Amino acid sequence: MNTAATPHAGQQQALAGIALAALGVVYGDIGTSPLYAVKEVFAGNHPIPLNEANVLGALSLFFWALIIVVSLKYVSIIMRADNRGEGGIMALIALALHDAQGNPRRMRIITIIGVLGAAMFYGDGMVTPAISVLSAVEGLEVVAPQLHAFVIPVTLIVLFALFFVQKRGTATVGSFFGPIMMLWFGTLAALGIYNLIANPHVLLALNPLYGLDFLIANKAMSLVAMGNVVLAVTGAEALYADMGHFGRKPVALAWYGFVLPALVLNYFGQGALILGHPETVDNPFFHLAPDWALIPLVGLATVATVIASQAVISGAFSISRQAMQLGFMPRMEVQHTSEKAQGQIYLPAVNWGLLAAVSILVLGFKSSNNLAAAYGIAVTGDMVITSLLATVVVAKVWGWGWNRAIALFAMFLVVELTFLAANILKIPDGGWFPLVAGAGVFVLMTTWKRGREILKERLQGEAIRLDAFIDALLIGLPTRVQGTAVFMNADPDGVPHALLHNLMHNKVLHERVVLVSVQVFDVPYVPEIDRVEVHKLKGDFYTVIVQYGFKDEPDIPAALALCAEAGLKMEVLDTSFFLGRETLIPRFDSAEMSFWRTKLFIAMFRNAGSATAFFKIPSNRVVELGTQIQL
Repeated sequence: MNTAATPHAGQQQALAGIALAALGVVYGDIGTSPLYAVKEVFAGNHPIPLNEANVLGALSLFFWALIIVVSLKYVSIIMRADNRGEGGIMALIALALHDAQGNPRRMRIITIIGVLGAAMFYGDGMVTPAISVLSAVEGLEVVAPQLHAFVIPVTLIVLFALFFVQKRGTATVGSFFGPIMMLWFGTLAALGIYNLIANPHVLLALNPLYGLDFLIANKAMSLVAMGNVVLAVTGAEALYADMGHFGRKPVALAWYGFVLPALVLNYFGQGALILGHPETVDNPFFHLAPDWALIPLVGLATVATVIASQAVISGAFSISRQAMQLGFMPRMEVQHTSEKAQGQIYLPAVNWGLLAAVSILVLGFKSSNNLAAAYGIAVTGDMVITSLLATVVVAKVWGWGWNRAIALFAMFLVVELTFLAANILKIPDGGWFPLVAGAGVFVLMTTWKRGREILKERLQGEAIRLDAFIDALLIGLPTRVQGTAVFMNADPDGVPHALLHNLMHNKVLHERVVLVSVQVFDVPYVPEIDRVEVHKLKGDFYTVIVQYGFKDEPDIPAALALCAEAGLKMEVLDTSFFLGRETLIPRFDSAEMSFWRTKLFIAMFRNAGSATAFFKIPSNRVVELGTQIQL
């Protein structure tokens, strides 16, 4: 019996270990919401009157928002919609698009909705580090009000340090995230219980009728309150986005076993405190602690918000790389910060762009109260988009049919659209910022996607069929020189411009010509056994199709090494890589895209990272041949 029990015990230990790691990465954002959520309802820019009915009603709304949005929607349903184990908005787009193949109109609608969701994620990613770290550092004012002048400088220093260390990767500090966040959630629960003992009466708010009474009694003001209640569920998207790192079971175990109880206890503890001591409403979270624990709590809260921000920044890196692979963003420099973990990457352009946006937010809004107005609209927009895409997946991919899928997600959409309507009221107070940022990212992503499509059409319109080209060459062969020439080729059936230019100017052809086409599929990873397809053509020509998933790391030399099994063995020192470099010229009379978007695409194209670095081609083996194309 002992022998049979050991593997089971080992599995449980492994599951607990992964759940602890998930605690550190996945739950940082939602775990730091108690710092500001209750405060915003009763002491924000649009406070609700402080009385027993309102406190119980608000606590009821916090509790049921966590149950409906996080527990039911994300943990129980959305996390089952995985794309080969991977989650996140890009995985959901891929799943929804997979079923829409052959229906261009539906594909276009799904793509636009999905890209809008990804753009909203960036808007959220700008606000999260700003409000989280600023609300933690504001604890200094509770310790000593005269420290008010140091809040913004200290916040900016912490944020700069956070973004500065990104290039070193999270591998070195990642092992500490889980235990620190375990301490954080344990502290949340302990502080909640400590204050609940004095006033357990607030536990009545577990009854949803208190929440309904609150909404009915406060009428218009209740909508304003809902805009602050949503702060309790910010970070729910991270559960789905980071599922691929840990798996569904550990993420769910951490939520139900530790995070949800700790959050509920803390929110109810804050409610108990402000009912007994209304003067603490200015910052109820830090007033939960006795005086001797204030300074350690400020320190712990700052570390917890840094970890929460780290998760959002890592998510921005990950979604940017996926967007590059799927053709929604230009190539950018991607640095790997871990030799073992493929997902640990660093994108300098995204990192410093986020730091600039976060710093502007802190300097512009100056307090977590003001920033709360900017927070929420991007999050709720993202949640609504996730529900819409998930409805398509459940209806078509899971085979539930439209009626059952719509009935299921209608419940979530009612809640989320209410949150969205509440946050629309915040637009004049600062909600415009993530909307403007998200709209900017949306324009950039759609412009890049459409521009690449137009460029591809132009190149294909001028392309020569590969089979006809080889036949013509065999009639009157040019001089052939020793070695292998590798030409990157967007169209496997066409002749790359670089090959035509090489023949035109150098009037030679290598003894072996390899045309490499890269295809990215709407799956996270392509198994190495399926990485390359090799086709031998006449006259020592080869076509190689290299296949990647949207989370794979492109590496052309590594892919070409796999061709040896198919009889195509290449020596790096005897191989030259030929790449085309197009110079784009805008046309005033272009019917495909407006002139300003054409100019924007050309600017992005000109500043995109080099294909050499992106595909990891040795720079000393590369020859670039240019051509001019009118868009």
